[in-house]
Amino acid sequence: MTIVHSAALPRKEVTPYWVITMTIDFSRLHEQNHRITELSNILSHLLGDRSFCDNTVTCELFFRYVECVSEHLQATDDQPCKQLLEANNQHSRNIAGLFKRGSRSINRMFEAYLEKWYDVETKRLDIRDYKRFEAETRHLFQIVLERIEDETEQLYPSVRLVNGQSSNNA
Repeated sequence: MTIVHSAALPRKEVTPYWVITMTIDFSRLHEQNHRITELSNILSHLLGDRSFCDNTVTCELFFRYVECVSEHLQATDDQPCKQLLEANNQHSRNIAGLFKRGSRSINRMFEAYLEKWYDVETKRLDIRDYKRFEAETRHLFQIVLERIEDETEQLYPSVRLVNGQSSNNA
């Protein structure tokens, strides 16, 4: 058995943790945010008039909105939050934790909302109390829009900071 001193072994270059980063497609995240905002604005007008609530097109738009929000929350958890959780500082991990908990909370809100206002058999909104429906819908839209604003102002800049990028890069 031959013992080789570690200094004689070839050294493997180790890439620092801050260089090992997945590429986050901020333009895709911003595009998702824009689409969610557009759908929210259109649906606010449509659902603000009781006569449009039972409309097939309105229902299709609403479920497109739900799908877009769900996909976006998943993309946010999978990319920016994941990077912050892997960062070498507690502040970044705390921000990621807040956003991941926010995603779970929004998903639970959507589940409760759909359980209350969606008829599985007809695959349509089932509105028995329009005033309550309208208030809960506006609240849901507001929560999602606030989340988008928080992402833009807090989450994305934090990821750029961890990655050593300028705030103007996306």
